[in-house]
Amino acid sequence: MKILSIILLALGITFSANAQFKKASVHATGLTCAMCSKATYEALESLPFVDKIDTDLDNTTFVLSFKTGVPVNIDAIKAKVEDAGFSIGKLVMTASFDALNVQNDAHVSFAGSTLHFMDVKNQVLSGDKDITVIDKDFVSAKQFKKFSTETSMPCYKTGMMGDCCKTNSGAASGRIYHVTI
Repeated sequence: MKILSIILLALGITFSANAQFKKASVHATGLTCAMCSKATYEALESLPFVDKIDTDLDNTTFVLSFKTGVPVNIDAIKAKVEDAGFSIGKLVMTASFDALNVQNDAHVSFAGSTLHFMDVKNQVLSGDKDITVIDKDFVSAKQFKKFSTETSMPCYKTGMMGDCCKTNSGAASGRIYHVTI
């Protein structure tokens, strides 16, 4: 029995190592000078899951590379940009998928987060793919309104799981991230 437990644990570690966010492209809005960019850079650099940051100051974009095996907190990225005095105009996450089946307007667990895929074709995701976070405060008000028409589930308006959100164990609670490909 111990051997079976060890094998299952090893398989679980292997599968979870494949399911992770690798990097993010953060477009910050409201940056007007080099000091603004520096403040945002330093705020993002303090995140414990960030390995390195590349900047594209012409487009006010920061490309965050994440540490392998360290959980990524999407809301913490937003909080750091806001703490520096700015907001997120767009957040694109690059994730390493291992045959993840996604369906339009459906929830899936990925890398310790729950993702709600919207405005996508049913497909199986494998390898590195970019997904765009489309929650409120991650897109413009106009884009948020547009995506609101793509679902009747109330979790999109709140960003929190509700009666519409089901997991294998039944109703869920907690943060849910709405994404598109």
